[in-house]
Amino acid sequence: MTVLPVRLFGDPVLRTPADPVGPSEGSGDGTPAEGTERASLRTLVNDMLETMDDAGGVGLAANQVGMTVRVFVHDCEGDRGHVIDPVWEPVGEDTVTGVEGCLSVPGVRGPVPRFATVRLTGRTVDGEVVDRVVTGLMARCVQHETDHLDGVMFMSRMAPEDRRRAMGEIRSSGWFAR
Repeated sequence: MTVLPVRLFGDPVLRTPADPVGPSEGSGDGTPAEGTERASLRTLVNDMLETMDDAGGVGLAANQVGMTVRVFVHDCEGDRGHVIDPVWEPVGEDTVTGVEGCLSVPGVRGPVPRFATVRLTGRTVDGEVVDRVVTGLMARCVQHETDHLDGVMFMSRMAPEDRRRAMGEIRSSGWFAR
């Protein structure tokens, strides 16, 4: 496994919507890929998990490591795994505002409202169906990482005054390329 470089805010790949992986042609079983393609996808998932662990994160989307495919990995309160072609929908209308950060925006955190409970669907690299209802940190992670896959950064979900503060922190950071 390999620790991959995490792309930082300002890199165009973070604003690029990711492409669906989709089932392999002719498989009919929902398996994302066959043979070499599946091995490459498995390698990506394993590398992303290692990268997330190395960076101390709880989630990582493929475009954060420069790959524009709809895959994210997670490790939230002992719930560790990955989802290919994730889709979520809110369960109920309750929202919770919590502080979020992002591996692609080092040192910047702020309050972000998210649905409290979501239903997550997708599949694994082995073609296993993912269909579950999640709450808490996992619900927040699902929404944050799928936002990445849609080319959306967490700051855009903040209230305007919080977004202005976060953008000021980014502009004054040592890592942001001007």
